[in-house]
Amino acid sequence: MERTFIAVKPDGVQRSITNKIIAKFEEKGFKLSAIKMVNANLEMLTEHYEEHKDKPFFADIVKFMTSGPILAMCWEGKDVVKQGRKLLGATNPLNADLGTIRGDYGLDMGRNVCHGSDSVESAERELKIWFSEGEIVSYKKDEEAWLYE
Repeated sequence: MERTFIAVKPDGVQRSITNKIIAKFEEKGFKLSAIKMVNANLEMLTEHYEEHKDKPFFADIVKFMTSGPILAMCWEGKDVVKQGRKLLGATNPLNADLGTIRGDYGLDMGRNVCHGSDSVESAERELKIWFSEGEIVSYKKDEEAWLYE
C-alpha cells in the first residue's frame, strides 16, 4: 500500500475544518495510519520545504507554518499520493475546482488549508520528518475484507 503525508495547515486548524478534511479521505476509502497535532519549528520546516529554503518567500512560509498548530497525517491506500492531490485540488485555491478541499475551503495561495505530498518519494521523505517509525501503524490485510484486493 502506498502512503502519503497530508497536513492541515494552521489556517485549517484555526477554522476547525480538520474533521471535514479527514472525512474526505475516509469517504474515498483511504486509511489513516498516523495523526498528531504539531507545533512545527524552523528545523522541521527547513527540512520539509528544502527546495524552497533559498527562495524569497521561504520566510513567509515559516512564519505562517509556525503561527499555530498543524495536524500532521499519514494516509495509506491504492494510489493515495495522486488521489490525495486530486482531493486537495489545485495549490492555488482560486484555480481549484469546487468539491475539492482547497476549492471549498482555501482562501488564497498563502492560506490554502492543506499540504499534500506530490510524489511517492516526497511522501516517504516528508513522513520521516513528521513521524517516527513507531508512530505509523500498518493495517493487517484480511483476505476476506480488505478493500483494495
